[in-house]
Amino acid sequence: MKIGTKLQLEALDPKTMKNEKYHCKVIDKNKSYLFIDLPIHQRTKRSSFLPLNTKITVTFLDQEKIAHQFESKIVKKGKYRIPTLAILLPAKEQIKKIQRRNFVRIETAVDVAVHSLQNAFSPFTTVTSDISGGGVSIILPQDVSLQQGEKLEATIVLPMHSGENVYITANGEVVNIKEANRRIQLAAVKFIHLDSHDQQKIIQFCFEKQREARQKELM
Repeated sequence: MKIGTKLQLEALDPKTMKNEKYHCKVIDKNKSYLFIDLPIHQRTKRSSFLPLNTKITVTFLDQEKIAHQFESKIVKKGKYRIPTLAILLPAKEQIKKIQRRNFVRIETAVDVAVHSLQNAFSPFTTVTSDISGGGVSIILPQDVSLQQGEKLEATIVLPMHSGENVYITANGEVVNIKEANRRIQLAAVKFIHLDSHDQQKIIQFCFEKQREARQKELM
């Protein structure tokens, strides 16, 4: 893990007894610790000084954009020019890879704006057919033609359960073009560059939608 790597932290709030999410980045490291800047609360966007001995779940993307996760805890304050915290650095075997096939994929229509990274097509707006933490399928407008292997940037609008609209920007690669029916084509896009914080927002959105669907089935 390199200095500058962005992390997502998840910790139990003892007051609410709910898991809260934060994001931060690695500013230094040694054989025993990772030193991070003050975590930013995902919902409030405020800096948070997590108490010592707070147990945390840490998620990050490696250089190949593969998600990894490990358990750790806040052990001390760092001595730097900016406020920092030190977390225990786990052994390599304690860092687990999160396989893309384990991402929850849900069928849902959310707004997305698409731009070419190679100036191969004009920007366009459309909606998704499905989405997961590893990629997205988008409905192609009738006047748009994409090719397999094409690189693009997608800005996705996620309407969260809280009522907040979260904007996610990711670079992706078209891996497949298929026909949903005679009039609609779908482009399957895998994410090739996605901030770990944004990826966790997508995963959270997918779980929320999955939970809503289950609740409707029980009604």
